[in-house]
Amino acid sequence: MTLKIGILRADDVALELAAEFGQYSQMVEDLVVAANLARGVDAKSLEFISYAVNRQQYPSHIDEVDAYIITGSKSSVYDQEPWIRRLHRFIESLHDKRKKTVGICFGHQIIASALGGKVQKATVGWGLGVKATTLTQAAADAGLKLNEGDSSINLLYSHQDQITVPAPDSTLLASTHICPVAMVAIGQHMLSFQGHPEFSHGYAQALYSLREKIYPPATYKNAMTSLQEQEHGALVASWIIDFLSS
Repeated sequence: MTLKIGILRADDVALELAAEFGQYSQMVEDLVVAANLARGVDAKSLEFISYAVNRQQYPSHIDEVDAYIITGSKSSVYDQEPWIRRLHRFIESLHDKRKKTVGICFGHQIIASALGGKVQKATVGWGLGVKATTLTQAAADAGLKLNEGDSSINLLYSHQDQITVPAPDSTLLASTHICPVAMVAIGQHMLSFQGHPEFSHGYAQALYSLREKIYPPATYKNAMTSLQEQEHGALVASWIIDFLSS
């Protein structure tokens, strides 16, 4: 049986980087397909359709696909843009139908915002680079397994906003030292991450370099140094597959 996944693309990759790294929807697709193949599952078991929601592109019907993944974006969920307001409403519909949905960074934040939570600029400033992400007991209870002997995973981050008040009925699954709400589940149908499992080290390095002037110098330096550390995006991708398939 084929699982059809709709990727709600909430941003365009910068022109300077798109030729080499592709669009965010392709990064997400590549991540999930690679994790599926690593499990010995045929690539044909997954099908993807990308919708550029930042350009008001949506499925003709909510059940056009089996599940959704919402990408990151440089926009803020509280920006009063028509496409962001429409995405809020679409997420409300996904929630009402208990449609399986995964949110990444901006996607993580807009799920919370649409369902009654609060998102603000982080008082600690930019969350940038590879960061240890510690899972809660609730994550273990939900079957999100770590490698033996580990208590946390490393994920790439690139955010200035973060969830300050989770949506009602949220279950906290993970935190970082600067981001208390780094991973959340809502019921059995929504799962979201502040980190970027789909980012490669190469893309993160190129993105941070492109934006260097907007970061505090120490934040930028520490983020670039952190890229020497291993990250566990593939592990998170396996969680995403399990979640969307269940």
